[in-house]
Amino acid sequence: MTFTVSVTNPSDTDRKDVPVVIDLHKALGDKAATVTSVVVIHEEDPSETVIACEMPEVVKLPSQLDDLDGDLAPDEVAFVCNIPANKSVAFRVECSTDEPMASYPARVNAFMKVWDRKYRYPYINSIEYQGRNEPLATYDAIYGHGAQWESELVGFRVYMDHRQSIDIYGKPTPQLVLDSTNFYSTREDMAAGRGCDILFAGASVGAGSFRGYVDGEPTYVDSVEARGQRVMASGPVRTIVEVTDRGWYYQGRTLQMRQLYTTWAGHRDVQVDIVLRGHTDSLLFATGVQKIEMDNEGFLTPDGLAGSWGKNVPDKAAEDLVEGVGLGVYAPAANLSTTKEDSLNYLTILRPDADGRIRYHLAICALMEEGGFRTSAEWFEWLRQWRTQLDTPCVVKY
Repeated sequence: MTFTVSVTNPSDTDRKDVPVVIDLHKALGDKAATVTSVVVIHEEDPSETVIACEMPEVVKLPSQLDDLDGDLAPDEVAFVCNIPANKSVAFRVECSTDEPMASYPARVNAFMKVWDRKYRYPYINSIEYQGRNEPLATYDAIYGHGAQWESELVGFRVYMDHRQSIDIYGKPTPQLVLDSTNFYSTREDMAAGRGCDILFAGASVGAGSFRGYVDGEPTYVDSVEARGQRVMASGPVRTIVEVTDRGWYYQGRTLQMRQLYTTWAGHRDVQVDIVLRGHTDSLLFATGVQKIEMDNEGFLTPDGLAGSWGKNVPDKAAEDLVEGVGLGVYAPAANLSTTKEDSLNYLTILRPDADGRIRYHLAICALMEEGGFRTSAEWFEWLRQWRTQLDTPCVVKY
């Protein structure tokens, strides 16, 4: 089974590591369930509407098959590609029903581990806790305090408790390190160039954490029947981490919530998708970026872009370790209600659409990055360009 995909870049700038997602059910119908592997091949398309890159005639791109609903059958093909400005590129997707998926070098990774008194920290794919647990108990039961994921450039984790805060990890050079450091970098790790946790969030929204919004203030996801996390995809080119809250009692209503955090190879940003079930009319929610504790510089635009830059001490037990960091959040117009600055944060206030969905994006950088951002002006300019790319995505057709 073979089909062709075209990816078009509508902008005047080249795009690198463009995410491509193919719905196998849409592409193959009932045959999708039988697919065991795919090969994605760059090829020249003879049509006049598709112009090939200057690449060899046959180039196989690293790709992955993802089972998103847990029914043991693939749902999506994911890969990244480079598309020149104002050009289209064609790819041939060859599907097999009896071959194993090829192995490609990992450019991203995602995982969870449980805390083990014998220090073995076994990997797990998912976990769900009853809501009656003390938040600290669920937080401490996971090694690393929650699901972790990374691209070559940056790393993330989401806390397994009522805060569900996004914590961030910086790296001097592009590499995958979290499976080794687990956000617990030693000084030896840092000396070896493996990076470290770079942010102390405290009571703020940190780097794009999702919050309720009550009486003009961000709130945690308290009062749930159950809360869970799951690694849905772990590479080699895309990671997806799911956070669920069953029976969230919020503003006098009971909601079911699903959060998806998606990161791609070559990217320093995360796409956040929130799905809410229940009566969500008139409800508001919040995200944003925190004000950095030292030398903070930041901004907030009416159209939903927030950024901050500064220095902080991520580990209060190591006051000599000061890290420089840049944060950014963009909430597109479809889900943006308003913006607000308070003593801790630059906030974007969010509203669900008619289907109970919210989408926004977060991005980070670390001053430790070799050849990276050195000033707030450089970081803020990158955020503005990032917003433009998000507003004009490449178009995928198949």
